[in-house]
Amino acid sequence: MAAVDYSIMGVVNVTPDSFFDGGAHDAPDAAAAHAALLIEQGADIVDVGGESTRPGAPPVSAADELERVVPVIAGIRAQNAATPISVDTMKRSVAEAAIAAGATYVNDVSAFGAEPELAGLVADAGVDCCLMHMQGEPRTMQDDPRYDDVVDDVRAYLEERMRFAVSEGVAEEKIQLDPGIGFGKTLKHNLELLMRLDEIAALGRPVVIGVSRKSFISRIAQERGVSGVDVQDRLPGTIAANTLALERGASVFRVHDVAEAAQSLAVAAEALGVATRPIAG
Repeated sequence: MAAVDYSIMGVVNVTPDSFFDGGAHDAPDAAAAHAALLIEQGADIVDVGGESTRPGAPPVSAADELERVVPVIAGIRAQNAATPISVDTMKRSVAEAAIAAGATYVNDVSAFGAEPELAGLVADAGVDCCLMHMQGEPRTMQDDPRYDDVVDDVRAYLEERMRFAVSEGVAEEKIQLDPGIGFGKTLKHNLELLMRLDEIAALGRPVVIGVSRKSFISRIAQERGVSGVDVQDRLPGTIAANTLALERGASVFRVHDVAEAAQSLAVAAEALGVATRPIAG
């Protein structure tokens, strides 16, 4: 297997309704302290999000999102001048304020589809970005998602969004791609994407994978008659899915449990001959 670099992205949710840790880090000081812990545990980049994108989640106003994420990003940056900070947003105004506060990466689950002008901001600021595939929007994405061929369709979408970003001035080397596990996909779709992730990696950009504690893990556990139905019990399944994704070419692992991900990926990387991971973003 050819050696590839990989990075760990630690999740810092500052929303009251995220599926795993909503409300746990509402206060800016608590969120910044949590980010510091994730960095200490091995996170190469921290991803700050102020709008839940769980299935069925309602939209959040730009004003509310700004109030949630900007103080947290500023607090993290005040404590740590070097670690890259990502802002998880679809809104240009939020990304602009986040970059001014110290963010160096924009993680857009709509791949510049919600607000196309966000691409120009990313280009002008010279920051990194992640373009993710999502069928529909969070409120509707799990309402009977269908594809001709999920991998071919997701790959074509990401390729088109990458072309759009480049046409708006974003340097190709600043782009990372996320197939959007759990975003408008059935269990079968998620597994197919994981098994054929090398076809997404063949686009030539780093692949971000976000499987951390997602519900498809519980679905598999239920069907196999094993434990792990509740969100608190999904860490072993997360580790297994991340290991498979690493073998299939994923480069960035977005996780809630950084220490466990760092250890499990280190072991898998050693066995697979993967190179030392770099700083992301």
